[in-house]
Amino acid sequence: MFYIVIFLKIIMKKTTIAVILIILLSFAIGIYSYQNIKEDRVASHWNIDGNVNGYLPKFWGIFLLPMILIGLYLLFLFIPKIDPLKKNIQRFRKYYDSFILIIILFLFYVFILTILSNFGYIFNMTKILIPAIGLLFFYIGIIMKKLKRNWFIGIRTPWTLSNDEVWEKTHKLASVLFKTAGIILFFSILFPSKYFLWFILVPIFIIIVWLVLYSYLEYKKIKKQ
Repeated sequence: MFYIVIFLKIIMKKTTIAVILIILLSFAIGIYSYQNIKEDRVASHWNIDGNVNGYLPKFWGIFLLPMILIGLYLLFLFIPKIDPLKKNIQRFRKYYDSFILIIILFLFYVFILTILSNFGYIFNMTKILIPAIGLLFFYIGIIMKKLKRNWFIGIRTPWTLSNDEVWEKTHKLASVLFKTAGIILFFSILFPSKYFLWFILVPIFIIIVWLVLYSYLEYKKIKKQ
């Protein structure tokens, strides 16, 4: 009876229902596509200019992403069970669940684009992905300042994991940086596709270096006090 109650609590969450429906829909679309795409292999990779430069056998090209969706979802469900600071995850659980939904939605969007491309629709894959990645970065910025200290999600340096105050300050800064990166990335659609990687790699490099140094300096400052 206890396990039934736990199971019902899980499935009654709106985000859980949404994620399960998206995964089921991805497999339904995959089955339809497998039956109607006549080629033995499908486009699965695009270069920076948005042109196809890689293929997979039809089964894997169609069903790999839906399988990844299942694997990721199970992993996200498992993480709160094994985190030594699992109680902290419960403190931002609704943001954790929304993060799962956003990641699943993003990958589902990539899946839909892949299927459409293999049905003959013509578009620049890079250009059409840029706004989605920009929105993903921006949303990560939104939830950053809501995260509490844990071992799996967030800016996990030795100094943030060692001190709650350092964690809080670092993630407030991370929130601003990720939102800014998302806005920059969103507007990168105005530039030629060949510059797209620079709009991702440069902000990510700056964010990583800045946050690592910041968390270290804040930790040293607190220790001196």
